[in-house]
Amino acid sequence: MARDKKLIIGNWKMNLNMHEASLYVHSLEKMIKVRRDVEVVLAPTIFTLQSLSLQVNRRQFKLAAQNFYWRDSGAYTGEVSATQLRGIVDYGLVGHSERRHIFHEHDKDVRAKVQAALRNHIRPVLCIGETASERANNETEAVLHDQLIGGLANITSEEIEQVVIAYEPVWAIGTGQNALPVDVTRAVKVIRSQIRHLYGKQAADSVQVLYGGSVKAESAADYLAIDDVDGLLIGGASLDAHAFSEIIAKAHRA
Repeated sequence: MARDKKLIIGNWKMNLNMHEASLYVHSLEKMIKVRRDVEVVLAPTIFTLQSLSLQVNRRQFKLAAQNFYWRDSGAYTGEVSATQLRGIVDYGLVGHSERRHIFHEHDKDVRAKVQAALRNHIRPVLCIGETASERANNETEAVLHDQLIGGLANITSEEIEQVVIAYEPVWAIGTGQNALPVDVTRAVKVIRSQIRHLYGKQAADSVQVLYGGSVKAESAADYLAIDDVDGLLIGGASLDAHAFSEIIAKAHRA
């Protein structure tokens, strides 16, 4: 995928019911212009995805699933498969720290979901990042290495260009702590170096890498200015129409 577009994903997490989500998208539609150089992706709850897929202008917004099961069908009560999401979403979050640390998903789960997304023509957004203790012990590079290896196992050199990598340091998600641009720059270099080792220079140069972790409208431009950062994965700020639209405008100017 071309890196000439900034990719901004708003992860709503477990917020907004169907009525609230519809009203919120209506507000966003009036505030956010269609930009050729910015792709805006909304990740609402599974519950609201289908109704929003009928409401949104796909030129203006793409949709993402926050989660899905890796089997295509079967006796898995309460789960939703990537096959069922096919045609509704263009992206799917995989390996988000809340899935890893609250719901105890392991690398085998993450890589199975990456593969499920790809075979169903959904672009997986592979989230990786270190905890506060791992950072304190200077283990950031090792953690990123292991999570990339674990999440991308069995992915081919043709498929890797469909994968988005999101660097989300766990210690910066929802904590109000901000990773410094120098920290993000260092981490993204590690990510691209590992992709180069696994898939070659062309893949390392073309894969889209995002940053996420307590990004606000005020800090977005600093992260977007980093050469190797191709966009942002936004949490709380994506639920504020003014803040989110301001971030999109900054991505356009970047």
